[in-house]
Amino acid sequence: MKTLCLSVGMILIIALQYNTGPVTCCDQFSNMNVPGKMIVDIIKTHSSCMKRGYIVETVKGRLFCFRQSTTWVEEAYNRMFNSEGIDLQQ
Repeated sequence: MKTLCLSVGMILIIALQYNTGPVTCCDQFSNMNVPGKMIVDIIKTHSSCMKRGYIVETVKGRLFCFRQSTTWVEEAYNRMFNSEGIDLQQ
């Protein structure tokens, strides 16, 4: 019984370590442009999403989805993470 409890406990601990939070996907995309000074954060949608793209957060806390092929978002994303030197996004 101790071995079973230990095994289940270890599996739960390992599973929790790999759970990074909810998966964020987009089902609709915006066509507008967001000025660079209004962007707080840009993340890529999760790799398991059917429609890949970027999620842009504005200074007002609004979230907008843009297609992966949207050039200005891709450039803003690359500037944001190349200037920091680290890309921790998926």
